Amino acid sequence: MNAERFNLHATAIVVDNTGILFTGPSGSGKSELAFSFLTEAERCGLPAALIADDQIFVYRDGETIIAERPETIAGLLELRGSGIVSIKSVACAPLDFAVTTVLSGTNPRLPEDDEVFSPPCGGQLPLLRIPLSSLAPYGKFAALAQNLFKTNVKSR
Repeated sequence: MNAERFNLHATAIVVDNTGILFTGPSGSGKSELAFSFLTEAERCGLPAALIADDQIFVYRDGETIIAERPETIAGLLELRGSGIVSIKSVACAPLDFAVTTVLSGTNPRLPEDDEVFSPPCGGQLPLLRIPLSSLAPYGKFAALAQNLFKTNVKSR
């Protein structure tokens, strides 16, 4: 594959075949939020893994945006103030959503419908705003993300 890769300051995980990109400036809580998603997903019995923390490579494969880890940081996640932890990881996965913790006084109480994140490789991901102070950030994500998991479960 010759797709051009772009290095992005972000964290990416996959939960039950759903790729989630955490964006925001340094110190905004991307790693901590990603870690809370991973631990809550596993507590709920869902398969979950880190793609990469702090820096990832993103590229396009057709219309799909792919996140890939640098091998030098495989399975490593920094919990600010606590240190670096080693956790289950995968080399790459397609991305489905972007999440940001960045909220400020200028943000409206209700964000605009259909907000998107545009990575440097092109394309767009639905953007969800989840403050780091949320008591159950993964639950809030599940409520905000429509058709969250790509499973083959049929409704009865």
